[in-house]
Amino acid sequence: MQLSITSTVELLNGVTMPRLGLGVWRTQEGEETENAVSAALKAGYRSIDTASLYKNEQDVGRAVRASGIPRDQVFITTKVWNDDQGYDSTLKAFQSSLDRLGMDYVDMYLVHWPVKGKYIDTYRALEELYDQGRIRAIGVSNFTIGHLEDLMAHCRIKPMVNQVEFHPMLTQKKLLAFCRKEGIQLESWRPLMQGNLDLPLLAELSAKYGKTPAQVVVRWHLQLGVVTIPKSVREERIRENADVFDFELEPEDMNRIDALNRDHRFGADPDNFDF
Repeated sequence: MQLSITSTVELLNGVTMPRLGLGVWRTQEGEETENAVSAALKAGYRSIDTASLYKNEQDVGRAVRASGIPRDQVFITTKVWNDDQGYDSTLKAFQSSLDRLGMDYVDMYLVHWPVKGKYIDTYRALEELYDQGRIRAIGVSNFTIGHLEDLMAHCRIKPMVNQVEFHPMLTQKKLLAFCRKEGIQLESWRPLMQGNLDLPLLAELSAKYGKTPAQVVVRWHLQLGVVTIPKSVREERIRENADVFDFELEPEDMNRIDALNRDHRFGADPDNFDF
């Protein structure tokens, strides 16, 4: 699979989205976020994933403007938090996110979690904003197959992306297959398992390919066709996470990484969360 840092996937509506991006969850507001985003853009990243919950949208916006890269060349994702879900409140929350980013549109807006009794109305607001041309692509985050089926029974516009926890210890094969069948792009958060990469197989493959365990895992995501947004605040690590385009994992090694699955979540269960 010939890939590069500029490689993209095409979403259901024809919009292209970079396969690799930078996540800024738990990146401190202010200088830390600005520096991380600046380092990523300098290294060739063209996708930044934030959320209202992260409290660093304004820093993302500042770093993008300071980079001198034209706005239409950077793919910006943000999300509506659970407290703001519902039709009218989502419309207001979106405007607040835009104001913090200092932008007049975002490339993608996601429903952050499937809040029971609210996510359908929340998504209806996303459809309205999409119709207005203020969002180039809409989608969801942390949705299971059941949530997606319920949403698709009620929505006009099929979600284009489902961003979920996904990594070698949580391969979500059924969800991946469902999303592929429906044309919904799967995107991985926490792809590097919170740094829990000290697995014998990853050490073996690291030696085999002359890459770090993190690079092996990022490459595994990309070869699966899963968009991935590894988070780091260190410039050398940000560059390292993107240095994955000069090798290819052999099919048997892809399968061996798949076999690490333990259905283990480092984050919350979308079917049982209370925030």
